[in-house]
Amino acid sequence: MSRDPLRHIKPVVRSIAAYTLAAREAPVKINQNENPFDLPEALKRRVMEMALSRSWSRYPEFDPKELVEALATASGWRADGVLAGNGSNELIEALLLVTVGEGTKVVIPEPTFTLYALLTRILGGDVVKAPLGPDLEYDCAALLRLRREHAAPLTIVCSPNNPTGGMLTTAEVRALCEDGDGLVVIDEAYHEFSGESVVPLLSEYPNLVVLRTFSKAKALAGLRVGYLLASPELVREINKARLPYNINFISQLAAIAALEDRDALDGTVAELVSLRDALAARLADTPGVRVFPSRANFILIELSHADPKAVFESLYRDGVLVRDVTSYPRLGRCLRISVGSPDENARFLSGFARALEAAATLEKR
Repeated sequence: MSRDPLRHIKPVVRSIAAYTLAAREAPVKINQNENPFDLPEALKRRVMEMALSRSWSRYPEFDPKELVEALATASGWRADGVLAGNGSNELIEALLLVTVGEGTKVVIPEPTFTLYALLTRILGGDVVKAPLGPDLEYDCAALLRLRREHAAPLTIVCSPNNPTGGMLTTAEVRALCEDGDGLVVIDEAYHEFSGESVVPLLSEYPNLVVLRTFSKAKALAGLRVGYLLASPELVREINKARLPYNINFISQLAAIAALEDRDALDGTVAELVSLRDALAARLADTPGVRVFPSRANFILIELSHADPKAVFESLYRDGVLVRDVTSYPRLGRCLRISVGSPDENARFLSGFARALEAAATLEKR
């Protein structure tokens, strides 16, 4: 009699690798697209004072009504079309749980955020890969063609895209929404850095779903808050897969406070956009480095003369941690750099110059 408990795990789950990130730390940590500028201390203290006045032995609200109302006001969408989550990842999972079954076709660009395909496969769905263009730009024509060929009920696009930084235009999203009734999911995790959003299209297209997060521009990665915007009918169904009491009350209070103090956070976004453009310009002037245009808070670079893994390790030894994305399709010579503070960016640039010099020395031997 077999005693192997793994035989009860779905074969598809056993065949794929988990979404993970190596546990590395460094003085300059620019590998996770985090906001280097923390929330103002006064705001954090206000949140903690409110939290201390609450009973921690009681559950938070089953439905976080105050947060949902604040999200509706901030986004310009109706409250019954808002679903709040423990990070946008939870809402991606909830959406896929209620839409993907055995054999469901899901169109997903490649390369992009790997969680979309991972969850689709775990749920038994079939990932239809939509390749990016020659310069890693989105190919809307390919997305439309694959949606039609596979009669795909779901298309997921990260815009701006992680890890490439490109995005779909509003006209392209409109074209996707008008092409049948399949759901079009636009993950706007980085939309603040692009200055653009497709939320205004929600009133026209009931098959559009928009995902957002507080982890990037709003500097709340440590508290995990995200939200989904869609038609009330869709939200009602997706909500059935939401876990009860999914957002702790401290995270709710912090998210509401961040929405109330938008001016301070908008200032850091503007600064990060300026820092991004300056960093991209410096990198573009470096021989052997190709910089892909980015509308997010990170920059993807391709190294033509140096081994990216060697450069990654050299930077790490120098106290700078970037993201090694060489395992992604078509990114075999690429690294992704999150935009840091001015000091962090300077540390990266000096370490990067040393890493490239060391790589050149190795090649000459």
